[in-house]
Amino acid sequence: MSQLLDKAKNFVSEKINDTAKPEASVTDVDFKRVSKDNIEYLAKVSVRNPYSTPIPICEINYSFKSASREIASGTIPDPGSLKAKDTTMVDVPVKVPYSILVSLAKDIGADWDIDYQLELGFVIDAPAIGNFTIPLSHKGEVKLPTLSNMFA
Repeated sequence: MSQLLDKAKNFVSEKINDTAKPEASVTDVDFKRVSKDNIEYLAKVSVRNPYSTPIPICEINYSFKSASREIASGTIPDPGSLKAKDTTMVDVPVKVPYSILVSLAKDIGADWDIDYQLELGFVIDAPAIGNFTIPLSHKGEVKLPTLSNMFA
């Protein structure tokens, strides 16, 4: 009986691994706005849904790192759904406190930018699979706002 159960588990596991899953990629990270407490950047993420039904995104977890230190992190609960058989652009706002930027002065240097690594986890509720996380990691360089950005 246990052999039959093991075969059934293996069969289901193989079928789930062969099932198409949503895929995501970061298309852009750019300055959005300045507030009294922080600088906000906006990560634009393209997520492709291979299923014929919309899929809810349960949450998005993010971690924004620079100089091997986490400078911002958070969770965005219930950001919406992925369109059926289509690609959906998802905006992920990242708020970086000013106090952290001061500690990154050496990296900012003369070119007024920071090198970053953005790690994202899209928790998706997919049909027949259940909840799973699409992990993403993206490295880049983002400009700090200038005075003209702040008053534009």
